[in-house]
Amino acid sequence: MTTTQTSSTATVFAPERGRGLLLGGLAVAVVAALATTLVAALLRAVGVDFDLPDGGESIPLMGFTTVTFGFSVVGVALAAALRRWSRHPRTTFVRVTVALTALSLVPPFFQDADAGTVVGLVLLHLTAAAIVIPALARRLGD
Repeated sequence: MTTTQTSSTATVFAPERGRGLLLGGLAVAVVAALATTLVAALLRAVGVDFDLPDGGESIPLMGFTTVTFGFSVVGVALAAALRRWSRHPRTTFVRVTVALTALSLVPPFFQDADAGTVVGLVLLHLTAAAIVIPALARRLGD
């Protein structure tokens, strides 16, 4: 007769699961960076300028790519930490990242920029969040 023993303790971080989150998360970061760059290029093509308030220079397209990728990697690190140390990593991740996204929408309104630039920046933040948050949340379990 064979018996199966189950445990009610929290799941221990498995290295192979961590690699899946890391590699999948980096792929998501690349997709989000490319998407925001494409959206920024389209917005620029219809006349939205992304001029920096002090210098008058326009934010380069690679600036959107770099910043989106960098903050997406921060999201991957957050997801990994929550997977390791949170009792409900998916729920916690979604709550934290939605709150951070909401906070990221505030600064564009305080820039010395026209309405098109403000709306464009908000749209870019939402584009990145709409790609990164659900994709990383799917990789987390509660």
